[in-house]
Amino acid sequence: MTSSPTASKDLSPDYRDEGLVFGPDFIFGSATASYQIEGAFNADGRGPSIWDTFSKTPGKVWNGDTGDVACDHYHRLEEDLDLMQKLGLEAYRFSISWSRIQPTGRGPVNETGMAFYERLVDGLIARGIKPLATLYHWDLPQALEDEGGWTNRETTYAFADYARLVGERLGDRITGWITLNEPWCSAYLGYGSGAHAPGRTSDVEALTAVHHLNLAHGLAVKELRRVVSAGAEIAVTLNLHVFRPEGETGPEAVRRVDGLANRLFLDPMLNGTYPEDVLADTASITDWSFIQDGDTQLICQPLDFLGINYYSTNRVRIWDGKGERVNADGHKPAEGTAWPGAGVVEFVAQPGPYTEMGWNIDPAGLEDLLVSVHERWPDLPLMVTENGAAFADELVTGEDGAPAVHDVERTDYLHRHFAAAHRAMQRGVDLRGYQVWSLMDNFEWGYGYSKRFGIVRVDYDTLERTPKDSALWYSRLIAERVLHAG
Repeated sequence: MTSSPTASKDLSPDYRDEGLVFGPDFIFGSATASYQIEGAFNADGRGPSIWDTFSKTPGKVWNGDTGDVACDHYHRLEEDLDLMQKLGLEAYRFSISWSRIQPTGRGPVNETGMAFYERLVDGLIARGIKPLATLYHWDLPQALEDEGGWTNRETTYAFADYARLVGERLGDRITGWITLNEPWCSAYLGYGSGAHAPGRTSDVEALTAVHHLNLAHGLAVKELRRVVSAGAEIAVTLNLHVFRPEGETGPEAVRRVDGLANRLFLDPMLNGTYPEDVLADTASITDWSFIQDGDTQLICQPLDFLGINYYSTNRVRIWDGKGERVNADGHKPAEGTAWPGAGVVEFVAQPGPYTEMGWNIDPAGLEDLLVSVHERWPDLPLMVTENGAAFADELVTGEDGAPAVHDVERTDYLHRHFAAAHRAMQRGVDLRGYQVWSLMDNFEWGYGYSKRFGIVRVDYDTLERTPKDSALWYSRLIAERVLHAG
């Protein structure tokens, strides 16, 4: 168990608490994803992923941006490792590019690709930084998508084999494993709304992808357990949604979207069942016959912790059918829907302040989320595997004449969300750590390079890294383990 946090006598009404102490076992880190930072899209045998294809399709990504170069992390690995060490990171959550390991998603290991991750892991360990490896952060090999992608059950078996290969090679050094990152996005934005790669717009394909991603998770856990070190921790990361009810119809609206966003993943992964009400809500779309006997048992594998990504909340009600339905769900407008079977739900615009993504800032949502999951599964440790904010940063000359970014808003955002996490711990939540999103500015999916989430600025022309004030604030928090204002 993580040691108990020291409580503050006076909690701030806006979560700007001061003097909160995090115990010595709490793991402070930062997170990235392979396609967003690595670049080197065709180097050393790497095959194309669905995001290579999608980003190069006209009109899919802001300004026609791609991840071809991104932050060039692939070629600047040592520099970035030194930067992590200088900031004092205790953990680094990264993702592995499947198509760098298996260019077509199947077959033998691409040795040069694997060697990159061996250097990364060895470099982290040498600097005293815990590697947290995510096997899948949305970059499916294009060859598998050509065969149906996550709508094809065979993809789940290919993923299990990939997990085994990576586990065999890195399982003696990596002690923290995450199977999938945000399968909600992979299924609903990739196959439902079309806002993400591969850009499909089918309700039935989105729900099929949900099940196959769940199954892939379970199969991967089984494979990892066979080949990694006995003490390794294995988890999955979900972007669990926090829904607030609006008006008399709010509770029913919450039930519907909570089923799609949260319970379709949590229930099979942690309880071994699919929620009957959600199957009924979506019966006009699919009979769910792609669920085979024994699948839910395969999906429900023991986890060492649950990763939770949190950024904002949603407010919902049932649409009265009058006027245009409001759909302020925080995602880019797209051809399809990310909410199959929930067309009667209206996502109400919320009051600000907002980040540059247009997402409301609500640290209470993080506290509520952590506590609610803990209350349902009290014996399951949790970790915040992503939390952060995009703001319009400005590069200036600091007092010492060096480049600087005075990102007051981001520092304040992080302060308030760390306070929310601490409050959840005071309420009994076994929270093991917190991985800030993101270590550096990067390719922000459909928004290209127009949104900056990093605590380190990246100049996309020169690729120069500049720690922002938020990075310096975070470095102090890690060193002192006491929450102070920026």
